[in-house]
Amino acid sequence: MATTLEALGLKMEAILVQRNLRGMQDVYSKIEGGSLLRAAQLMANVKGSVLIGTGFPVGDTFETDGPVGAICLYNALEALGAEPVLVCGAPLSTQLRKSYRVHPLIVGPHAERKSEALSALAHWQPELLISIERPGLSEDGQYYNMRGEVISERAACFDSFFENAQCETIAIGDGGNEIGMGKVKEAVRSLDIQPAHTSCTELVLADVSNWGAIGLVALLECITNKPLLSQHKPAEILSFLSELGSVDGVTRKNELTEDGLSMEVGIALLNELTLLAANYRQSL
Repeated sequence: MATTLEALGLKMEAILVQRNLRGMQDVYSKIEGGSLLRAAQLMANVKGSVLIGTGFPVGDTFETDGPVGAICLYNALEALGAEPVLVCGAPLSTQLRKSYRVHPLIVGPHAERKSEALSALAHWQPELLISIERPGLSEDGQYYNMRGEVISERAACFDSFFENAQCETIAIGDGGNEIGMGKVKEAVRSLDIQPAHTSCTELVLADVSNWGAIGLVALLECITNKPLLSQHKPAEILSFLSELGSVDGVTRKNELTEDGLSMEVGIALLNELTLLAANYRQSL
């Protein structure tokens, strides 16, 4: 019996949280499945601009988890004829704008967050917003990292884009303190984290946020019947980001890893999802 797209999406969702590194499998067990497919379907219908927020601050730089997936999404959307834009704060915005379409955000607390978002939304007129591994505001109005440290002075605000957008929103997270986790706020309260309260239309959970992007592109490939995953070269992107000064969010070292995991772990997951997508496409 042929695998349905819905069944494939659920299988991929289970794969994305199977390691349960920071409790995402526990959260996933408490929510309705199918968000990966619904999010991919939103992406498949876009022809205009898509704002992709990324960049989690670690000290004075940014971590590898998030930008890798953001670039994966950017390349896939561009291949489908959309106009993706990476939205982030310095130093990531300064570095990425040399190679990609970028909208920079103001770093640190400021009183113009809403107007900053409204101005950007009016300029780009996005058909879709995506957040991947962006810190989300907690109920006390601060930004926190996975260690419970306040990082508001180094964080730019993408929450206000989600709060004021007139389009659908997708969020990808792996720990509970990212934009989008407000959609499952009761499920994440039990985690050892300062949870984010900003919600979204569709939330994609993953053990590593970059992997959530791979899952989305895998399903997008199945929906569009185009080889989008073959464009994703995580080793090349990690090397590119490392040269720009990225660090692993767990080890805080400039190395080719994602959340303390070797690059080979992410590549193995990419290969697994690529095979599932290829088998589905062959069955059409």
